[in-house]
Amino acid sequence: MRTSIATVSLSGSLTEKLTAAARAGFDGVEIFENDLLTAVLTPEEIRARCADLGLGIDLYQPLRDVEAVPADLFARNLRRARHTFELMRRLGADTVLVCSSVDPSAVDDDALAARQLSELADLADDFGIRVAYEALAWGRHVSTYDHAWRIVEAAGHPALGTCLDSFHILSRGSDPRGIEDIPGEKIFFLQLADAPLPAMDVLQWSRHHRCFPGQGGFDVAGLVRHVLRTGYAGPLSLEVFNDVVRQAEAGPTAVDARRSLLMLQEEVGVAELPAPVVPTGFAFAELVTPDADPLAGLLDALGFARTARHRGKPVDLWQQGKARILVNTGAAVRRDGTRLAAVGLESPDAAGAARRAEALLAPVLPRRRAPEDAPLDAVAAPDGTELFFCGTRTLSGGWRSDFADVEHAPAATAVRHIDHLALTQPWHHFDEAALFHRSVLGLSADESVDLADPYGLQRSRAVGNADGSVRIALGVGAAPTDDTVHAQHIALATDDVVAAARRFRDAGGRLLPIPANYYDDLAARHEFADGELETYRDLGILYDADEHGTLRHCYTLTVGRVFFELVQRDGAHRGYGARNAPVRLAAQHAAQTHTGG
Repeated sequence: MRTSIATVSLSGSLTEKLTAAARAGFDGVEIFENDLLTAVLTPEEIRARCADLGLGIDLYQPLRDVEAVPADLFARNLRRARHTFELMRRLGADTVLVCSSVDPSAVDDDALAARQLSELADLADDFGIRVAYEALAWGRHVSTYDHAWRIVEAAGHPALGTCLDSFHILSRGSDPRGIEDIPGEKIFFLQLADAPLPAMDVLQWSRHHRCFPGQGGFDVAGLVRHVLRTGYAGPLSLEVFNDVVRQAEAGPTAVDARRSLLMLQEEVGVAELPAPVVPTGFAFAELVTPDADPLAGLLDALGFARTARHRGKPVDLWQQGKARILVNTGAAVRRDGTRLAAVGLESPDAAGAARRAEALLAPVLPRRRAPEDAPLDAVAAPDGTELFFCGTRTLSGGWRSDFADVEHAPAATAVRHIDHLALTQPWHHFDEAALFHRSVLGLSADESVDLADPYGLQRSRAVGNADGSVRIALGVGAAPTDDTVHAQHIALATDDVVAAARRFRDAGGRLLPIPANYYDDLAARHEFADGELETYRDLGILYDADEHGTLRHCYTLTVGRVFFELVQRDGAHRGYGARNAPVRLAAQHAAQTHTGG
């Protein structure tokens, strides 16, 4: 099916929006009136520009407040419509979106609305234009898709059809099954958007919080299936109003939008992509640093041993149990400080995972490698983190073969494996990151949660596989200039967090101090064995419990932008300690201020 995107869904000038849409692979665009009015190009030049880019102009929008109004006002509306149709003929657009009226002069009279829309369609037909009538969720008298269809059906004009918009339908809780009663040839256009499910005025919800399919809580795929059963053969088009999107670069947004449509097409069965290959574990986490000494000291205190060195690059492998950390001190990364730069994902089909990533527009990363280096496919996540697909059956002959063993003392046995990674996203990539990890990696996403930070709110959304062997917590903060907010962390699984924390501290490691008030509150909420709470207080261990089990965890101080977490899960607890996050964030702010970081 053709794919299209409304220019209002991208930021920048109209020329920038058209270029971004074409580069992302869209077939067409909806041109929003404001984008045309502010463009320096004439309608003819816009038409030529679209043709040069291989874009069709699938819709011009919106024509507002036309129907069910007094005769004198309707006459003025027809004059306004004539100007719009003349403009569309110059653009080469053949379908106009007419929104249900919100004009205070409009009356609740379906017969009048049908007659006036029929007159409008007569005028449009003279210009070779079709009118797609859409019910706004906040329309004065027409606010549901079935009501809009009844009016279109009563008008009975061949140049008048309906436009279905997933947001306007699903935000009101309308049953989309009724769409199948509409003849497909009378559905002139389909606009798609998702949205989170907050409780707010529907107009504000629509204008500020729409997102691309797969990023919110609506069953957009279910709605599209109903539309396709009607025989609808028009484009799948995105129309998203979103404050973040309006401030983000058009190019990456267009790619994110196109990815959402590819995933949606796969879900409804109109496009075939390489099958998802869900990762089965973490092969490694790679840290880059301009100074290996502080990081080496931290890893040593955690019980890791430096077990190998890359044969041709300044990269060391530190290992404990199945937890593997690469430390890269190459010249190319020195300016960036200590950060988590890459993740190796164990995959049962590394080549298949790479094929799906490429099909879903993930940037494939060229590798600078020697001929003898192991071939590894890598793509970039939205935040720039490099993701390597590592075959699960080739650890000895795969990426590990690039490393030569070095003499080392035995590693400790406190840490078993990487429990999860926490990656802080640029503020404008949060929804994109969740969709990327779901679509490209095949991970499932938890609900988004808000975490209280001393300087605002942070949003967090975890993604993971079914057995929890891959967990990634995606976060975004409210203070983009704050280094603490942008910190990343690696959580290490242990069977005994008390013993692991004591070993770390005895080896010279510094644990994040937690305020005494936290433990006073903990004592009121939970029962502990004699001396247990005092141990947690001494070591800065946090505690959480739910119906599935318990979580005990503590944190190291931050080095650069990275810190570590020691995690003990008992029972089937799969959470991340969200209740404790405000305490941890406040403690990190306090530690950063105290150290002058």
